[in-house]
Amino acid sequence: MKASNSKTLDLFELSERLTQERAKGKTIVQAHGVFDLLHVGHIRYFEEASLQADILVVTVTPNHFVNKGPGRPAFSEKLRVEAIASLAMVDFVAINRWPTAVETIRLLRPDVYAKGPDYQDAAKDVTGAIRAEAEAVEEVGGRLYLTTGITFSSSNLINNFFSPYPPETEKYIRDFKARFSFDQVCEWVNRMGGLRPLVVGEPIIDEYVFCDILGKSTKDPTLAGRCLSEAAYAGGALAVANHLAGFCQEVGLIGMIGEQDSRESFVRSELIASVRPEFVSKPNSPTIHKRRFVDMHTGHRVFELYLMNDNPLDEITEEALADRILDRAAAYDLTVVSDYGHGMMARGTVNAVTTSARFLSVNTQANAGNRGFNTIGRYPKADYVCLTGHEVRLETRNRYAQWHELVEETMRKIHCRRFTITQGSRGTLHYEEGLGYVEAPALATNVHDRVGAGDSVLAVTSLLVAVGAPWEIVGFVANLAGAMMVAELGNKVTVNRVPLLKFAQTLLK
Repeated sequence: MKASNSKTLDLFELSERLTQERAKGKTIVQAHGVFDLLHVGHIRYFEEASLQADILVVTVTPNHFVNKGPGRPAFSEKLRVEAIASLAMVDFVAINRWPTAVETIRLLRPDVYAKGPDYQDAAKDVTGAIRAEAEAVEEVGGRLYLTTGITFSSSNLINNFFSPYPPETEKYIRDFKARFSFDQVCEWVNRMGGLRPLVVGEPIIDEYVFCDILGKSTKDPTLAGRCLSEAAYAGGALAVANHLAGFCQEVGLIGMIGEQDSRESFVRSELIASVRPEFVSKPNSPTIHKRRFVDMHTGHRVFELYLMNDNPLDEITEEALADRILDRAAAYDLTVVSDYGHGMMARGTVNAVTTSARFLSVNTQANAGNRGFNTIGRYPKADYVCLTGHEVRLETRNRYAQWHELVEETMRKIHCRRFTITQGSRGTLHYEEGLGYVEAPALATNVHDRVGAGDSVLAVTSLLVAVGAPWEIVGFVANLAGAMMVAELGNKVTVNRVPLLKFAQTLLK
């Protein structure tokens, strides 16, 4: 038996080795997957695959391409490769370099590409990768082979025996699975794709300055730090539009950028190609920047700096913005307002969206820059409202009342029947007049940065509510999106259909 470490090769080294073996008349079968928790189903899959050729090679999905939600894979690529290499029937193992096996197949040129029996129905592969992989193996003169052995699921085993969630969240997932299948979740997410949404709101450039905090200055009571690196991401309405574009084929965006230091080329370059932006310039203003200074070692933010002019719009600019909204909104299925309270959504623009939107979804964010003056009461009506818990309390000026009292009071102030209240680590609360409340716990297991999580929840829930999805589905998908965002820095990633469905599929196995 070969030592396991002699079986493990770099992907390009493996390609050269297989060329040598092929010259000796050997045939090659390739197996590919995540193999997060090696189990008997994998072993039988490898055994059956090994019978199809002389040499069995296994390629393993690297950590950063495992689309199964935060906290996955449970085992690092190094450990997964080591476990597979220890099996006698496996000849070689390599870590893949691409999201799917398509490029790897073209590089290794296997005679047979083996997949498990759960790929019998290609329509159930939400990534669509199996079709592309089948075409790739045919291109190189090989064939696809589907094994017939028993099927186990690493995700099912991890969910049942190594779950990262507390008991109450595990119970919620069990109860949800008893009522809704993955196919039903998939159906509602796919329906979202038939909508054309318009985003109206303030583009924000989220900047991060990573520092080595040195300590207190010797001359002043000031924290001193040394700049190590910087990063910038599309935030605010830009992030909402990108999240929507992860599900919809076309997304409109009406925003306000600065006449000075507009950074327009950066803003446009950060948008997904299917977003159609239109910008109005605000005189004597920069495009809003929010610069966060982060301790590189702990990840804690030590200071935040807003670069903006939040003075009221002049009459000409406000009228131009309102006219643009009135001219565009009726052509879209829904309008999503992401109002950060920095001056864009003045009385004229609010009136424009409330009178022209076919379906109006609104979030009014409370942040340090608007000091609690930006509340949902500024909107006379909406079809759906998504707010954080403290934003609802600001609107009602009530710190201690129960949620049903707060929601009912808010309903009396604005004409809206549907609400989502996000509560951070406590998940989300959803309400529709006549149907009552639905609660869904948070599904995050790794909280790296909470910036942008609310924008992702606003985006996906707006689409789901617009297509009439059950509130249980809305709550489940909302917390999937939130969990995906808090695991990353700011708006570094965008929520989109395939990773979200893979996350859902993982939890529902």
